[in-house]
Amino acid sequence: MSSARTALEIADWRRRVFALYDAVRAQDDPEEAHELWRIERDDLMARHPATPLLEPARLLFEGLSIAPYDAAWRYELPILEAEPGGFEFATGTDGVVPFERIGRVEIPDAGPLDVWRLMTYGGGVFIPVRDALAGSGTYGGGRYLIDTIKGADLGSDPGRGTIVLDFNFAYNPSCAYDPAWACPLAQPGNVLPIAVPVGELYAG
Repeated sequence: MSSARTALEIADWRRRVFALYDAVRAQDDPEEAHELWRIERDDLMARHPATPLLEPARLLFEGLSIAPYDAAWRYELPILEAEPGGFEFATGTDGVVPFERIGRVEIPDAGPLDVWRLMTYGGGVFIPVRDALAGSGTYGGGRYLIDTIKGADLGSDPGRGTIVLDFNFAYNPSCAYDPAWACPLAQPGNVLPIAVPVGELYAG
């Protein structure tokens, strides 16, 4: 497959993800939005040429394992100040990608999560999470809550400095399904000591 065709397929994947999250944010009912997200994510994974599912997994695919919606895991939280910090992530194609910590959010009864900003072209807010089920129910490297540069954005209020975090929409990075992908994973400040039983699960 030519590099140009691959690039166009990945561009189309991202275009569809951006459109999906636009539709999710437009829904009045978060549970209905979650069902729309589940259906479209299954379709992308099963049929899109840029799916991270490897061929054997595609042949057997009957849908992602996604927990039923639980409104108790949806929050709109302020981004609080945090100590300056950063990390660098080495990729196979884009070189070293730097991230800057721009704040933190306090998840009620769970703990804090660092909020990161991608410091290269395009910017973007990034919030991964690794919970106590990692490796035994969720992907061992953690899942993504927010990755705005890829379109995964549930909304924010810049005036109030708040961001919507809904763990029902936590999803596995592409490297969970295809080791050829390089994915930045949860840093120490993005690890929760409790189990997060909602969102996209993982059986290996």
